[in-house]
Amino acid sequence: MAGSSGGGNSGGKKKARIEIIPLIDVIFFLLATFVLFTLSLNTPQGVPVILPQSESGVERDTPGTATVSVTDQGTLAWDKDFVELNEFLSRLRTFYTANPDGRILINGDENAPFSQAVYVFDEARKAGFKKVFIETQVKSIGR
Repeated sequence: MAGSSGGGNSGGKKKARIEIIPLIDVIFFLLATFVLFTLSLNTPQGVPVILPQSESGVERDTPGTATVSVTDQGTLAWDKDFVELNEFLSRLRTFYTANPDGRILINGDENAPFSQAVYVFDEARKAGFKKVFIETQVKSIGR
């Protein structure tokens, strides 16, 4: 025939295919990202200190919490910033104004002066905070 096309596939439609292997790779990538992000949520908010050990510790809830660290030398840190006493009081009042239902987490070194931790606790209560916690590390069974 004069007008017919020969045996070529030039006019045929291709079927769409969903490749499952790249989809599995994307899912595993998202899963790994989610796991790493979740693990990073429970990192200490304060400066690194050696926490005292206790047997009755519970997991902390960090949203709405300001961490005040007391180092073994008795210096104070607000979250990860070292502060002087007057700046600590200023940040405490500012945090209470912005978040009256907020929590204060005292993250004290086990060798920190007890009077310094009591000072932080007392000032937080005077500022109006009703939820003031002391962070500890749960004792291992062998100790």
